[in-house]
Amino acid sequence: MALAFSSTAAWSETLPSWWSISSLLSPSGGPDFTPHGTQPGLMFPLEPAGACSGCHGAANAGQQSFRPAPTWGGSMMAQAMRDPLFWAALDVANADVPGVGDFCLRCHTPAGWYGGRVSKTAGGGQVSDLAKGAAGCLLEGAPDAGDFQNDYEGISCHYCHRLAPEGPNGEPLRIGNGDAWVDDAECNGNAGEPCRRGPYTYSPGGFEPPHAWAQSAFHADSAVCGGCHDVSTPDLGNGPFKTLKLGDGTDTGLPFPIERTYSEWEQSAYAQSGGANERPCQGCHMPDSQDPNASAASGGPLRTGNLPVHAFVGGNTWVPRIISGEYSDTSAIAHSNGGIGRQAELEQSALWARQMLASAAELEASLTAFTAPAPGAPGSLAVRIKVSNQSGHKLPSGYSEGRRMWLNLQVKDASGALVFESAAYDPATATLVQDPQARVYEVLQGIWNRNGSGACDVKDAQGREIFHFVLNDCVAKDNRIPPLGFRPATAADPNGYQLRPVGHAYPETSPGSGVLVNYDQADYAIVLPAGAQGPFQISARLYYQTSSREYIEFLRDQAIERGFPDENTLCAGGPGRPFPVGPKDRTRGEFMHELWANERIFASEFDAAHYPRGYGRSPPELMSSASTATP
Repeated sequence: MALAFSSTAAWSETLPSWWSISSLLSPSGGPDFTPHGTQPGLMFPLEPAGACSGCHGAANAGQQSFRPAPTWGGSMMAQAMRDPLFWAALDVANADVPGVGDFCLRCHTPAGWYGGRVSKTAGGGQVSDLAKGAAGCLLEGAPDAGDFQNDYEGISCHYCHRLAPEGPNGEPLRIGNGDAWVDDAECNGNAGEPCRRGPYTYSPGGFEPPHAWAQSAFHADSAVCGGCHDVSTPDLGNGPFKTLKLGDGTDTGLPFPIERTYSEWEQSAYAQSGGANERPCQGCHMPDSQDPNASAASGGPLRTGNLPVHAFVGGNTWVPRIISGEYSDTSAIAHSNGGIGRQAELEQSALWARQMLASAAELEASLTAFTAPAPGAPGSLAVRIKVSNQSGHKLPSGYSEGRRMWLNLQVKDASGALVFESAAYDPATATLVQDPQARVYEVLQGIWNRNGSGACDVKDAQGREIFHFVLNDCVAKDNRIPPLGFRPATAADPNGYQLRPVGHAYPETSPGSGVLVNYDQADYAIVLPAGAQGPFQISARLYYQTSSREYIEFLRDQAIERGFPDENTLCAGGPGRPFPVGPKDRTRGEFMHELWANERIFASEFDAAHYPRGYGRSPPELMSSASTATP
């Protein structure tokens, strides 16, 4: 099939100079965005997550908080293929670089990708319709169906528990871009199936799992997470698709860093073997259950204090709400596949995310100068807010588009009247005021000289923010707070270009150490109105938001201006189409905007009790607060 940009009169993008890369096609007719690691066509296909829940599910409500199946079931790992934000972004990526959805779907649907239902077939060729495959239209199952033979089950049990630290011929571990090695040999050479790998071993004659198993130190190592939680520009086999350019346009030759959560941890104090702060990813994202009845499976041994809970929790409290409303079996939507249920699991996941956000940062407020206002003259305040990162990676980390954290600072007089505010947020419009002193923690990636500016452009010609993550080749801003003991420089990148802050300075803990502090100090200069009466109360609040207004509007505008088809038209002829849920007769970007804009409010008992205003505009979550006052 021909590869071409989608275009409309409203779409102003032109073919970039590097588009000649598309001439480097494989013999079967398309670029290979995923040439490394285990490929589709497994001898032993990945088994569905539903096959694991019989033993690893919760037999009663008390087991919901520690058994693997329900704790995973509410996580964003399990919702990786139901998340409407992912689908809207996938359409933009495929329009920017035709077929690149193969690269995205590799991590989001292991069952579909390894099963040969994305771009590559199980026989090693390419699917008959590359555009539909890269758009996720050839996947089997549906987002409102259970986890049996369903490519929408996300990152599931059998995939993770078949990951191996090396390839079948001793090939070395690969970190990033989903370039994983999946064990595809018979366990112990005679079990008739691959080993389920995990951190435990079992004594002969005692309890043993009813399936083939092998103890795996790899599954207690952060490297098992690094396969998908470090993301670079696609590697086409002959080099990176996009390379990182510096602020002056210098090309470093290094792969462009899209996400670097694993590398951020690896360069922190938490990765230092034997150090006082050593802690793997699992230590925070799979904490051990302290429940006195904790066990991994029916009939299994008690593992109180030694059972990693499959929570995989991050900071996302918003999308679980959407998943519950759109794909559960109690909403007002008609489900041809019964719905996934899981209201309790999704609610639990959102609660855990709030708890993690509350533990991720610490605020301190101090008054550094004060002049009281007089009847005819204004006064002044100087305030310092220290924000310390308590997590094991940059704060915030992960997928950068629309994700941000900010400090809201308010000063009130003796009567409680607001006399100053920085970074005010209006929940009705989801507008964050970017005043001159506003402290917004985020990474802004862009396209070098896109607008002829001779700089890293993060806005289009109309001044709107743009989010083309597969086209990005520069970083305009990265003031996210480093983790404890963070060293941006690595052996492969001695200047730390891929990890260092951009546009913001974090000092070294000691001169020449190369280790950055894990906190930011925001200094505010505040004018107090003449005649205002003290004492003045100063309040600082740190907020986290999954998706900004600008990002959601970008996804909608791209869909409209570039003429994307509605989902059922895009996927016409695919398995189970047309779907009765999801975007249906709308584009994925318009559907995402509709969900964000509170236009879908359902009257089910669960929704009425928990979400009376609908899904909200990616409501900010309060992470931490601090206060001080004048004399």
